[in-house]
Amino acid sequence: MVKVRFAPSPTGILHVGGIRTALFNYFFAKSSGGSFVLRNEDTDQSRKVEGSLEATIESLKWLGISWDDMVTQSERLAEYQKYAQELVDKGLAREEEGAIRFIVDKNQGTISWTDAVGNKEISYESENIEDFIILKADGFPTYHLAKVVDDHLMEITHVLRGEDWIPSAPKHIMLYKAFGWDVPTFAHLPNVMGTDGKKLSKRRGAKSVLDFRKEGYLAQALLNYLMLLGWSPKNDREILSKDEMEKIFSLENVNSSPAIFDERKLQWMNGEYIRITQNSELKSQILEFDPGLKDIDENLLLAMIEPAKTRMKTLAEFGVLIAPFMNDLPTEKSQVRKDLYEVFEKIENWDKETLLNNIKSYLDEKNLRFPDIYEALIGVRAGLPLADVFEILGKERTLILLK
Repeated sequence: MVKVRFAPSPTGILHVGGIRTALFNYFFAKSSGGSFVLRNEDTDQSRKVEGSLEATIESLKWLGISWDDMVTQSERLAEYQKYAQELVDKGLAREEEGAIRFIVDKNQGTISWTDAVGNKEISYESENIEDFIILKADGFPTYHLAKVVDDHLMEITHVLRGEDWIPSAPKHIMLYKAFGWDVPTFAHLPNVMGTDGKKLSKRRGAKSVLDFRKEGYLAQALLNYLMLLGWSPKNDREILSKDEMEKIFSLENVNSSPAIFDERKLQWMNGEYIRITQNSELKSQILEFDPGLKDIDENLLLAMIEPAKTRMKTLAEFGVLIAPFMNDLPTEKSQVRKDLYEVFEKIENWDKETLLNNIKSYLDEKNLRFPDIYEALIGVRAGLPLADVFEILGKERTLILLK
């Protein structure tokens, strides 16, 4: 049975590139009928950042990702120490000022594996690999030992991780062989790059999942977009549900070339998700994002969602779009505003078709365009579809707004 793990280090808030690795592991497990483990690799205590593990867990849960088991490496020190001592006893490692260093057999020749991403063979020569520490003087293991021991004991079948870890793979293969254990299948995922062609990183200001949540992105849209960073479904569709991805994800369709994270594309996709979301569900998400909108009449708020969703790219834009129509318009009255008041005052059939026809007639008469009306009413040259909004507000409230 397929078994995979996502193994973040709690050294800071993971950006979306790191979370993408978790997603690929999760969907590979689901599509294969396997299991997915979350492993907290906290053996480097000097770099531990409080709250980073909690942020990772919160990010995954918000995206709808669950795991079958969770382990913490700092609680397993006795296991690593036992296996490090086993290598010493075999003459395959030596003690050095309290630490234990693995002895590389430089005569074993080529160390190679077939990577599941791109189905390509990757090779290293053992003569170019130096002896390396597997257990530090403080009793904590290095990444190399902890990873190999845990993957073996947890029966991990496939290791899906970023391609930055490729140089570590030959060391891990040597450790597996030193213990007499089977080597899992490696799948090194392509890096996620920014639109500037440079790798996303925390140091370069890459955003986390929680940053995007604060900006009003939908979880399902962000999940969908991140899955397309390096993976291409066979039918090239872009809008995919979580259930669909759980069925069709495969390593064969993971690209070996770097993926580009384009926030404009994410905004487009988020807008698409907003438009296909039921209004009642979208209302709940909007209120959760901006609790201040609870002061608005519930029925009015729900009605405003329909015209607003055609203009929104994020949840944050809803409050901005409806604000001018929920409050008094700017005190400075323009001629356009006075004219519209007179036009609307005469309308008897108050529906959006009648309103739109009257607005268009006024524009033609005055040789104006819709942006001119927007600017006269709300100070910007674009906004919600006016006829729709005025129909929702009703004649009395609209005239009060314009007066």
